[in-house]
Amino acid sequence: MPKVDVPVAWVESPLQLIGAAEWAAHTGVRVDLAARLATQVEETARELSVRGALFGIQDGFWGIPWRMLSAHDHWLVGDGFSGQFRLAATVLRPRRLTFLDDGLNAVSFVDALTGVRSYSRPGVAERGLSRRVAPLALDTVRMRAASGAVDIFTAFPLGAQREDRLADLGVGSVRHDFSWLRSTAPSRSLWRAELSSRIVLGTARVEDGLIPRQAYISWVREQARGGAAYLPHRRESSALVDEIAATTLARPVRIPLPVEIVLAGEGRSFDIVTLRSSAATTLRRVLAGTTSSVRELDLFAQREDAR
Repeated sequence: MPKVDVPVAWVESPLQLIGAAEWAAHTGVRVDLAARLATQVEETARELSVRGALFGIQDGFWGIPWRMLSAHDHWLVGDGFSGQFRLAATVLRPRRLTFLDDGLNAVSFVDALTGVRSYSRPGVAERGLSRRVAPLALDTVRMRAASGAVDIFTAFPLGAQREDRLADLGVGSVRHDFSWLRSTAPSRSLWRAELSSRIVLGTARVEDGLIPRQAYISWVREQARGGAAYLPHRRESSALVDEIAATTLARPVRIPLPVEIVLAGEGRSFDIVTLRSSAATTLRRVLAGTTSSVRELDLFAQREDAR
């Protein structure tokens, strides 16, 4: 099959999609999209396209998009820990790889790539084929890095030591600040009136069993005691969101877009509170230069993060 002379972005989450749009704007290179079939991913792709993202062919998929990947020599990869990525990279061996952000896992992936930690997703006991092909995939990535064909494109601070370790491997790194997204304006206005000046960001940690349900609801109640808009995490259950609406002064605003897109280009000032999350980092960059604030709080101590 003849190769297509543009990169393909293999993305499975809204943040990965935003990273692909930012990379395209940063380089001036149009990218094709292989995007996971999920409501918020599809809505995000539609919104970014309306805002003028440099996207070419767009195709949805379940599993591994073998046809699109095999037609492209350069992959923009959203999840470097993915077992599906490991298998596809081992079989197809792309000539060039650019890794986009997958939340805070982006930093862990850099540590895995440079040998500081094992090549496995943090907190996950891996098994089966994903574990067996991990060494092969890592060898493929490092071989490409040795020839200068691997890059990291991230909004997260890596620090001087990580940057040095990447350079030793031959990996280039570019840190972006969502400059393209910040320069765009929302394409729709239906949900703008629903956003109050105080916003509480939801989390998936209750669904993941990492924090107690009632403790979280109490935290939301405290943060919204004077009234607030509540933006649920995309993986929060409807039952949890309904209970928050019924027992607190937080008013859920269900928007099928990531918060970075919701607030980018808004002219108003927002006071945003969140538990520790990658959104605190990304939102500070999206809202840089505005009067909005992003505060990262502790669930039990009810205190502001000192950073």
